[in-house]
Amino acid sequence: MSRTSGAFGLAFGALALACGPAFAQATKVTNEGISANEIVIGTHQDLSGPIKVWGVPVSNGMKMAVEEINAAGGINGRKLRMILEDNGYDPKKAVLASQKMVERDKIFAMIGPMGSPTVLAAQDILFDAGVLQLFPLTAAEFTFKFDPNKPQERLKFNNLLPYVESTRAALKYMMDWKHFQKPCIMHQDDEYGKNVLDGFNQQLEAMKIHAASVTSYKRGASDFSAQVAKMKADGCDLVVLGTVIRETIGAMSEAKKLGWDVTFLGATPTNVLEVPTLGKDAVEGLYAASGFEIPYEDTAKGKVKDWLVNYKKMFGTDANTQAIIGYNAIETFAFYVQKAGKDLTGQKVLDSLESGEKFNDIFSSPPTKFSKTDHLANTITQVQQVKNGRWVLVKDNLMF
Repeated sequence: MSRTSGAFGLAFGALALACGPAFAQATKVTNEGISANEIVIGTHQDLSGPIKVWGVPVSNGMKMAVEEINAAGGINGRKLRMILEDNGYDPKKAVLASQKMVERDKIFAMIGPMGSPTVLAAQDILFDAGVLQLFPLTAAEFTFKFDPNKPQERLKFNNLLPYVESTRAALKYMMDWKHFQKPCIMHQDDEYGKNVLDGFNQQLEAMKIHAASVTSYKRGASDFSAQVAKMKADGCDLVVLGTVIRETIGAMSEAKKLGWDVTFLGATPTNVLEVPTLGKDAVEGLYAASGFEIPYEDTAKGKVKDWLVNYKKMFGTDANTQAIIGYNAIETFAFYVQKAGKDLTGQKVLDSLESGEKFNDIFSSPPTKFSKTDHLANTITQVQQVKNGRWVLVKDNLMF
């Protein structure tokens, strides 16, 4: 099918004007990738770079959902075909992968693409082609905040807990609870880290508290001795980590080496099974902002227990947070496509996403819900802590 249609564009333009000033121009939504029997979707993940411990399980979770949906007959009779590309957590590779999927593979939607810098670099390629960008693996604000005067930005939706709001909610809780006086931050020097830094700065400003230390590191760094030594010298009593997995372990290991007993609070990407599994004693006591409780096979029940068992059978390894997020990205997409009906078009999927219908997953996460003016699913935050090698819920239902 063609990516544009004159009659369709005029018709929807009139509808947009009738609906009010929020979308004075029509949003172009592609019908490419939709056929009578199939919907072609794409994703780019880090399968070989510094956060492949995110990319591989995310793509596994997505594959599992696609397989289950197709085995059950598809979505209103259409099977899903997923194109998976490796971005290596490199913005240039993400751009090339996105161009290939749009121009050659003719994808209908990009689902769950990985990483703040990689998603940011590539998203305009999608919008220009009318391709939906759904539920990326980054909670940076650019993935859901849109300018109503730029109609193509209406194509982006996110169901992850945003870094700014979740950092603020978790930091406020920790400050109120423990009465810290000298909060500090160490953050990755990219879009992800800057969002965590924004949340940190905004919350401290609201509380009229000054940061004792602010330090950063380059994406891909492995030595954090200078940053940790600086924060220790600055007298920090709470360290917020805008880190991912190995950087979290690296920073906390360095603190232990220096004999520095300080409280660490991680942003949401630190709240994954690999941190306590790989970090062991070095990360005991770490707090983190979180969107949902992490299930463990020996304590899970019902559908979640079955899901964990099936994932292990399929991939030969335990499921983790990342796999759940990947799985839910596809399941959420399928829910709204199913609601869009059998006579499927890109515009109907966009309307379905903005309908206010709630999607509830099997993991007891907060409901996913979007509207015409709000493309972020929710901001409900938890705080969890590593205790005896497992993530344990400390506080639920925090709202910024």
